[in-house]
Amino acid sequence: MLRLFDTALGAVAPLEPRREGRFSMYVCGPTVYGDPHLGHGRFTVVWDVLRRYLTWRGLEVRFVSNVTDIDDKIIARAHDEDRTTGEVAAHYERVWWDTLDRLGVARPTDAPHATEYVERMVALIERLVEAQAAYIGGDGVYFAAERVEGYGLLARQSIDSLRAGARVEANQDAGKRSPVDFALWKLAKPGEPSWPSPWGAGRPGWHTECVVMSLDLLGEDFDLHAGGLDLAFPHHENERAQAVADGRRFARHWAHNGMIVDERGDKMSKSLGNTLSLLDLLDTYDPRAFRLQVLQSHYRSPLRVGPASMAAAQVAVERLDSFAREFAAARQATPDPGLLDAFVASMDDDLDTPGAVAMAFEAVRQARTEKGPAGEAKAAAVFDIFERAMGLPLKYEVEGAPPEVLARAGERDAARAERDFARADAIRAELQAEGWTVEDGPDGTVIR
Repeated sequence: MLRLFDTALGAVAPLEPRREGRFSMYVCGPTVYGDPHLGHGRFTVVWDVLRRYLTWRGLEVRFVSNVTDIDDKIIARAHDEDRTTGEVAAHYERVWWDTLDRLGVARPTDAPHATEYVERMVALIERLVEAQAAYIGGDGVYFAAERVEGYGLLARQSIDSLRAGARVEANQDAGKRSPVDFALWKLAKPGEPSWPSPWGAGRPGWHTECVVMSLDLLGEDFDLHAGGLDLAFPHHENERAQAVADGRRFARHWAHNGMIVDERGDKMSKSLGNTLSLLDLLDTYDPRAFRLQVLQSHYRSPLRVGPASMAAAQVAVERLDSFAREFAAARQATPDPGLLDAFVASMDDDLDTPGAVAMAFEAVRQARTEKGPAGEAKAAAVFDIFERAMGLPLKYEVEGAPPEVLARAGERDAARAERDFARADAIRAELQAEGWTVEDGPDGTVIR
């Protein structure tokens, strides 16, 4: 059984599905006001890998990830660019899905939009007000965090500790009773998009939408709520608190991935001048290199990203492509069961993708050494692991090189393996005479 670090428990625990053979998971999606950044790239790949792995293990996975299409940041951008909030949200949502496609992240089963659920959010807020878990402030409706026993669970802190460490922003309404309270409904200012409510026209607070959407689409007691570590508190804790105050069973398990750092291990920030653009990286390097980097770092650890690490990951991907071309015929072979069992053991141990990737690369070396049926079985397992279970497709052909050229390159590799260097040199000369560049790579002949 898969075991993950459960943020609510503060320990690694079995990830037990609500229903046998099925798995339900919710991952907070983007607020569409700007280009996706490296943190977005990491969390989407991490939870895509979990989804693919569970599917590979035979579970029917329902994966929900929302789109926040109304928010203060969207409104501010629309104002600055003299566009409507709808135009801003639509533009950056297109950029979001295009980026996920480039990263090889599968589309969610459901991708609900906040603006589609406003009426149901209003209904939830009404129930919270009636239960005295929320109150009317000067500029909207606030949630009374102190009304929920155990508030602060996902922060691993008591509410007293959170209250002592919090501060009220200078521009917040004086009607907010405690610094740990948060907005459920914001009354609209002139010119802002708004929806009707019993408290006046306005829009929902960010922390309310995911509660309504996850429970509507996945039902109570769904299996996993996941996202980046920066969302554990306050966002996810505030979601959980609303569900508890409404008398609803929320997520069974909580999991969070670590943050992005530069190659020295420093947190990325504009003030330090060490930020990198995800879109620029995907334009410069093979997008599969970023996925491999994510896989080679444990999901809860900081992920170091920079030009050197991306270049190294790209070389590793090219080595896998070379192996795929060499063992292309093994795609139809039966995968080595022992290798697959070892892979499952790694993945079930708190999603240990670094261990799984290291084991798969060792299998690449063994396949080349063993050759024959044993080597093909290992190659088939490598293909199954990377492509189906972890979502990293390999290239079995060189772009532009016809099959006969690739076959002769394979013949040259076989000749070199048998130490028939005269034959290998003759094939090289033939290919060069036809206009191909022939290089000796660490994993065999490279054709360009």
